[in-house]
Amino acid sequence: MGDDLDPITAQKPEEMPLDALPGIGPATRNWLEAAGLSRAQDLRDIGAVEAYRRLKFMRPREVNLNALYALEAALRGCHWLDLPPDVKAALQREAKAIDIALRKSVACRC
Repeated sequence: MGDDLDPITAQKPEEMPLDALPGIGPATRNWLEAAGLSRAQDLRDIGAVEAYRRLKFMRPREVNLNALYALEAALRGCHWLDLPPDVKAALQREAKAIDIALRKSVACRC
């Protein structure tokens, strides 16, 4: 194997599927794919917050703060419960801002 292959999946990192990331199961993978993300690298490129924003606007009743924690943890290679408290606090602020924006967009619909 070459040095550019992931040691666990034996794939190039940019070719890894979404569900190769820890905590990304079939349902989350399907949601992310519907949001235009088909590879783990796509998620890395836009980050957890932007992915969460897309999912929240697509599925507002199903996507919650735990999804944002899971996305961030997947990118860090850990379980969401292991995210540092300061990271969780920052993610909570981001989620709140996204929720406010979502409520404003729904209120504007005729």
